[in-house]
This record gives sequence, C-alpha cells and structure tokens, in this order.
Amino acid sequence: QVQLVESGGGLVQAGGSLRLSCAASGRTSSSFVMGWFRQAPGKEREFVIAFAWGSNTTRYTESVKGRFTISRDNAKNTVYLQMNSLNTEDTAVYYCAAGELLSRSISNYDYWGQGTQVTVSS
Repeated sequence: QVQLVESGGGLVQAGGSLRLSCAASGRTSSSFVMGWFRQAPGKEREFVIAFAWGSNTTRYTESVKGRFTISRDNAKNTVYLQMNSLNTEDTAVYYCAAGELLSRSISNYDYWGQGTQVTVSS
C-alpha cells in the first residue's frame, strides 16, 4: 500500500505561483509514475501533469504547458508541482496520484492523496 499526502495549496492572486508537495510513504517504487490531477467545482477530475521516472517522460495537459512543472526529491520521497502564472481557471482541488503507467486516465492510477485546495483570485 502507498500513502500520498498533498500540501502547499492556498489562495494566490492571478499571475502568482504556488508549489504543491506530495509526500509518499509505504510501498513506494522509483518506477512509479507520479501525476497530478485537479477537480474544479461542478466539474470532473481532470489530468494535469505526470512524469515517468523510468523513461524520463513528462505528459501534461495543454493548458498548463510552460507554466507547470513536476519534480521529485528522492531523499524526501516527495513529488512537487510548481505552478507559475496561475489564472482563475486553475482554481481546483489538486490531487497527487501514483501508478504504473504514464497516462492521462484516472483509472490508471492506483493511489491517491486526499487533495489540496488551490484558489486563484482575479
């Protein structure tokens, strides 16, 4: 079993930045794909970005290209989502997820955090 705990959410003005953290514990693996999803009020959960360390490949949704990056601190077993140039459409609950396959599909991720709220004000 793998446990994921997100942190770092909050309120930020449009144009600002936030860094989310996802601390992993349990039966983690360096081969895991780590991803971030988000869910805005009244909308379905959507894919944001994911990284496969085994293949050094990043996949992201077009709306965050050039603004969001994903990274990892192996010593801390923590994955980060750096979000720059935030806009109001980025407002959502952000979820960290882990799986075996680099995918945009929710169903391919086996482990999920509890989510952290990001609110971007205009």
